[in-house]
Amino acid sequence: MLLKGKIALITGASRGIGRAIATRFAQEGAHVAFTYLSSVEKGQALEADLQQFGTTVKGYRSDASDFKAADELIAQVVADFGTIDVVINNAGITRDGLLMRMSEDQWDEVMRVNLKSIFNLTKAVTKTMMKARSGSIVNITSVVGLTGNAGQANYAASKAGMIGFTKSVAKELGSRNIRCNALAPGFIETEMTGELNEKAIEEWKQTIPLKRGGQPEEVADAAVFLASDLSKYITGQVLQVDGGMVM
Repeated sequence: MLLKGKIALITGASRGIGRAIATRFAQEGAHVAFTYLSSVEKGQALEADLQQFGTTVKGYRSDASDFKAADELIAQVVADFGTIDVVINNAGITRDGLLMRMSEDQWDEVMRVNLKSIFNLTKAVTKTMMKARSGSIVNITSVVGLTGNAGQANYAASKAGMIGFTKSVAKELGSRNIRCNALAPGFIETEMTGELNEKAIEEWKQTIPLKRGGQPEEVADAAVFLASDLSKYITGQVLQVDGGMVM
């Protein structure tokens, strides 16, 4: 029960990595608030599923990329749960394409959902965490933010921006005992990666020292570590969960 009694907010939790994090947090004793946007049925199903762990769980339909909506979400979660100890900024999308063919809308949408959302949520929760003089913020970036990737200039830029944001927030809020770290998953087997063709997946796996893709639960385990008191002297760091893919 590494997170017993902690109140955690997880964005984009209706599927994949977000869902795995919400589940692991509830298993570890956290009270879980989570968001979803388009996947209403999946969000409602997750709320029902997590009741089995005996902690308080509530889902909110909210758009993290909307500044006003993010501010209202934080206020509502604090009203419902009393405070917020942990924020997992996980909401994200891809709109892949070669730069020559990438539209302005594809660029702007990825920046808004992936990067602006963490500004919105982090800014909104800062007052609550500063008052408590405690908190852990974990931003879900990607190894693509470290290496770049052809066809993903918008995604890579947004994820690299998250790393710079993480380090800056860690420096700003460290004196108030608020930690900010990032998780950089590599090739994780989710619904999103399941859409790739099998040959491409196998070729990708051969470039990974552990010779396999990661599971969402393995990213969730790392999130538990960064959210818990086991990492209370760790801030401003990027923890890669990638099987050695990027060294």
